[in-house]
Amino acid sequence: MDIIVIKTKIDNQVLKDLTQHWFRTLVKFVADIRTAEMAVGGELHSDAEQLLLERGSKQSDLWGGNFFPGKPAESQIEYTSLINIRPRDNNYSMEIEDDDIRKSVENLVKLYLDHGEDDLA
Repeated sequence: MDIIVIKTKIDNQVLKDLTQHWFRTLVKFVADIRTAEMAVGGELHSDAEQLLLERGSKQSDLWGGNFFPGKPAESQIEYTSLINIRPRDNNYSMEIEDDDIRKSVENLVKLYLDHGEDDLA
């Protein structure tokens, strides 16, 4: 299993499989904050980004990060990816700097990836 595109909550077993496939403790994601789609899995954020671009997403709407299902809720999301370095979109680092964008990404991650007590350890 490599990268999947989702628009609904991911099945816990699928999340576990995606997590185990590359990094064991995390799964990479790219969120489209306009269409509310997410590409989840894979080795590189850029591969997930490319998949969404091919599906019609706009670069300025795509933001990458990592999800750690086995961590406590407050530290499950990491808003860091090379694809986030976009000065033309006022983002000058790997970290998502804009609070509104971070909140949009957080909402999508919680909606689609978070399984609460069922999370993987």
